[in-house]
Amino acid sequence: MLRQTAILALAGLVPAALAQVSEGFENGWDQSSWPTYAPDCNQGGKVSLDSSTAYSGKNSIRVDGAGGYCGHLFVGTNKVPSGDVYVRAYVKASKAFTDSHVTFITMPDSAQGTNKHLRIGGQSKILMYNRESDDATLPDLSPNGVAASTALPTNQWFCFEYHVGTDGTIETWINGNAIAGVTSKAGQSTGYNAQWQRSTLKPSIKGVYFGWESYGGDTNTFWYDDIVVGSSRVGCSGGSQPPAQTTTRQQTTTTRVQTTLPTRTTTTTTNRVQTTLPTRTTTTTTRSSGGGGAPLYGQCGGQGWAGATTCASGTCKYSNAWYSQCLP
Repeated sequence: MLRQTAILALAGLVPAALAQVSEGFENGWDQSSWPTYAPDCNQGGKVSLDSSTAYSGKNSIRVDGAGGYCGHLFVGTNKVPSGDVYVRAYVKASKAFTDSHVTFITMPDSAQGTNKHLRIGGQSKILMYNRESDDATLPDLSPNGVAASTALPTNQWFCFEYHVGTDGTIETWINGNAIAGVTSKAGQSTGYNAQWQRSTLKPSIKGVYFGWESYGGDTNTFWYDDIVVGSSRVGCSGGSQPPAQTTTRQQTTTTRVQTTLPTRTTTTTTNRVQTTLPTRTTTTTTRSSGGGGAPLYGQCGGQGWAGATTCASGTCKYSNAWYSQCLP
């Protein structure tokens, strides 16, 4: 691990113009540059330099997170770009996420107001973003939304990358693979980002902090190493951007085409498709039981909601002050 941007640039790993901050903790933990962060209260959490495990080199930062909101504790930096923010960190978690809401990266976001944060964590056992000001989640916690995200690896190092754009874009990669459920492009609907895009707020990130925050009793230990914060993506190797791949756990429409052959389309008769691997499309139809209510898994309530408040199928169940959903 190489600590300083200048050294990284000489090594040809991260161009100096792209890296705002790079830290591998090989020279120890500089607490003036990487202070702890615990808004409101701090009861039970612990941050330490760990020389017993690291992604590379000998050191990493360890965060022992206690249960409950005041058990939260983070460590990080406020040296972030003024525009788009890209973050790469090697991460190791000791426990899998449960159904409870937790956070392992928090970012003060002035667009949301004073002491409000854009948070990366989990709920329903999957990776999830949360906007503190309105408690919106990315993805929506519908069956399709949950299936489009992923659980975090446990007890092993993995490369975690994300991008927060000034236009509201969110992108997330694990080991170089894009995670569809925690990707939201400005103005584009994915089928599970409706709650996230309901707000017109555009993030204005003022810091990036790594650690643990639990809104119930969950505890966990996280390790962080080889962190880069900059204005462009550096990839898992620290060099050029890897090819984009998308990972989802479930899709209602599946297209499979051998990558060495042209994709079959309906607008041309000259493309060649391997006959042993045809394109297959599966369509799922949701049937309504009648009436004018919201469809199954549709929104049926919440502050500012002007649509249907009854369900054509299922029961309208409260999720939070901003969102209720028709569930079976």
